[in-house]
Amino acid sequence: MLKMIIKRIIQSIPTLFIVITITFVLTRLIPGNPARTILGPQASLQDVRAMEEKLGLNKSIAGQYAAYMLNALHGNFGTSYMYNRPVTSLIIERIPNTLLITLTSLIIALFLGVSVGIISAVRQYSFADYFFMILALIGVSMPIFWLGLMLVHLFSVQLGWLPAIGMGTMAKGFQDILRHMVLPCFCLATIPMATFARISRSSMLEVIHNDSITALRARGIREGSVIWKHALKNALPPIVTVLGLQIANAFTGAILTESIFSWPGMGTMIISAIDNRDYMLIQGTVLFIAVVFVVVNLLVDITYMIINPKVNYDTTQGK
Repeated sequence: MLKMIIKRIIQSIPTLFIVITITFVLTRLIPGNPARTILGPQASLQDVRAMEEKLGLNKSIAGQYAAYMLNALHGNFGTSYMYNRPVTSLIIERIPNTLLITLTSLIIALFLGVSVGIISAVRQYSFADYFFMILALIGVSMPIFWLGLMLVHLFSVQLGWLPAIGMGTMAKGFQDILRHMVLPCFCLATIPMATFARISRSSMLEVIHNDSITALRARGIREGSVIWKHALKNALPPIVTVLGLQIANAFTGAILTESIFSWPGMGTMIISAIDNRDYMLIQGTVLFIAVVFVVVNLLVDITYMIINPKVNYDTTQGK
């Protein structure tokens, strides 16, 4: 396993290098001048040139890229033009807020989605099965931004039950934060929940008809124990794989969710960085998300090997 971990870490280095390069190029293609954005439309050309020199934007693209890569190798990802603070400190400040809603939504999605999938598999072709799978199909197909706007319109504007924007504050009690979390967490959990339900159902259907499960029933073991203890264990590998993908996708989904509900996390920070042509902040946050993808995929592979020790990544790759 240690050999596999080291190999995957080495393989991730070119991936991160490509992400940095593509992000660097794309940020330079965004229309607008960061120096002009900082100084405002009334700034003189001389002041703009001076600001470009201060920010290092007067260099050639190749020079800017070389300087950024050299600093990145030393752990320095630059200073945000907009906040005038190191990019690393801004990410550290915002990431707990993003993790709060992403992890909460994934826990909700995993618990409800897997439970619904198991019930649908056990009661295949029943009314409950058709009902849950139709809901799952709708959930997978529903755009996050549309769902978020509909939730705000119904529960905040029409009914007035829940706050529409912000994160709340501990000064008003933890209950205030929970009330602010309901809508963004439900919005962010919808697609993963539907995905878990569909994958769990198909995986369980393959398992519960196996001879080993039939033998357990023949031995008189309770049906609940057969399903939840034995069948679910054998059905876990595909669910774990999907879980890894959903953890990574939750960060990208959080960008839209946070912007809709004005949640003070990395999503709103990325949107603000793009609007203000904050090159350093855009590059730093995209690189951070890429690292999250790499780490999550590595953890999924490790978990997969623990659940199913027969998996050998060297043999599956023909080596």
